[in-house]
Amino acid sequence: MTDLTRVLDHARIAELPNPYFGKVRDCYDLPATADQPARRILISSDRISAFDRILAAIPYKGQVLTQMARFWFDQTADICANHVLSYPDPNVVIGKRVDILPVEVVVRGYLAGTTSTSVLTQYRAGIRHMYGHVLPDGLRDNQVLPRPIITPTSKAFDGGHDEPLTPADIVSQGLLTAAQWDEVSAKALALFARGQAMAAERGLILVDTKYEFGTDADGQILIADEIHTPDSSRYWIASGYEAAFEAGSRPPSFDKDVIRSWVGARCDPYKDPIPEIPADMIAATSKVYIDAFEAITGQTFVPDTSYATPLERVRANLAPYFVK
Repeated sequence: MTDLTRVLDHARIAELPNPYFGKVRDCYDLPATADQPARRILISSDRISAFDRILAAIPYKGQVLTQMARFWFDQTADICANHVLSYPDPNVVIGKRVDILPVEVVVRGYLAGTTSTSVLTQYRAGIRHMYGHVLPDGLRDNQVLPRPIITPTSKAFDGGHDEPLTPADIVSQGLLTAAQWDEVSAKALALFARGQAMAAERGLILVDTKYEFGTDADGQILIADEIHTPDSSRYWIASGYEAAFEAGSRPPSFDKDVIRSWVGARCDPYKDPIPEIPADMIAATSKVYIDAFEAITGQTFVPDTSYATPLERVRANLAPYFVK
């Protein structure tokens, strides 16, 4: 049974410098020194976000996502360098400071998705030319695409809406140079191919995923944020795919939207107060994340229960970075 009290609902630590608090991560910037480049402390809390607001804190979610991203960063370092410098705590990454590129890179292997920018939504609307690609007529919902494609969008740093882009748009608008786009697109497709191959070995289908690329102080392109986690990727259970596809239903997946669906059925989550989420729903969502970790990595999830609370543990492990 999940211990619902073991949550890291925040990591606001006054002794750390230059804070930045996001919806899910609490971050601190470490300035460059004579022997160290500028670094960022990224602490994954257990907060879960949807509808542009925080819904709840899910026990062990932050540890699951940090350790799953660690697994994938290790498995793909030969394809693309990443931002990771160290892992001082199960919920924490110390990474290089990177300037995130202003293009969101999504790779899709199937005609799937629910958002306005997804290929399925646009395909259903009769669009065949999208993101610089031409899709054939006659594809069905959730069908494998002739080949994986990149569907880039503008990255709305100011809270605006992401807009679909083509490779020509990216270069002509000066978002990336042609050389940068060639490198990013080649690495994204190679990362996706590695992810799909390894997922298949685990009886899973990596359907689509989002990558965050950035440049370090030397201009090197790195993969940052997270990679191939259930929060950035869609996974289906391979054994149930064919039957679902033939029936025209959604293939079985790691449904990380358990809480999202529960809230959406009970209120207008963009306007109304969020109802109190019951303990069994919190526990079920925690289990989804843990089950996903074990299925995707093939490893047993071991929750870190050292110290009285997760925050106390994080503070202790980050004490070397406190401002003196």
